[in-house]
Amino acid sequence: MVCIAEKAKMTEKEKMLSGQLYDASDATLVQERHQARLLFQEINRTGDEHKEQRNELFYKLFGSAGEDLWIEPPFYCDYGYNIKLGEKVFMNFNCCILDVMEVNIGNNVLFAPNVHVYTASHPLDAKTRSKWLENAKPVTIGNDVWIGGGAIVCPGVTIGNRVVVGAGSVVTKDVPDDVLVAGNPAQVIRPIDNSGFDET
Repeated sequence: MVCIAEKAKMTEKEKMLSGQLYDASDATLVQERHQARLLFQEINRTGDEHKEQRNELFYKLFGSAGEDLWIEPPFYCDYGYNIKLGEKVFMNFNCCILDVMEVNIGNNVLFAPNVHVYTASHPLDAKTRSKWLENAKPVTIGNDVWIGGGAIVCPGVTIGNRVVVGAGSVVTKDVPDDVLVAGNPAQVIRPIDNSGFDET
């Protein structure tokens, strides 16, 4: 528990990264978002004939990323440095990650087009929200996950290993390993047998 005196000494960035209410208009945070935008705007302008250069920019943008990274532009994020990717991550066109807190993505993960991952949130009560304060919760996505087109992963969610998220789903709560989830809010549809080849 953070005492009032300690909380008063914290920077807005420290509050943000600890999940507390913070002021997103803080000069440091504004500058860091600006730097991220300059990077992903350059990425989004870089054509396929310069894919190696584009990947170098992605490695500069992200907090960490493994080998065999493949992201189709356009791509959008808040800070970039809170995004941590494993090996062999593929994101199709128009994915967006609001990485106010950490987004950890495992190995062999596939994002279809228009997948959005949100860590950022706002207070439910209007009085606090009117002060333009925000907060966030981290998101974790396991290994061997496939997230269908247009799906949204909400703040604080952990998605287990070998999960499939149906297109258009809104994932609002944790997902266990080895299941297919779909819907709004996403629900477990059935378990997935990951012991061998599945033609479906």
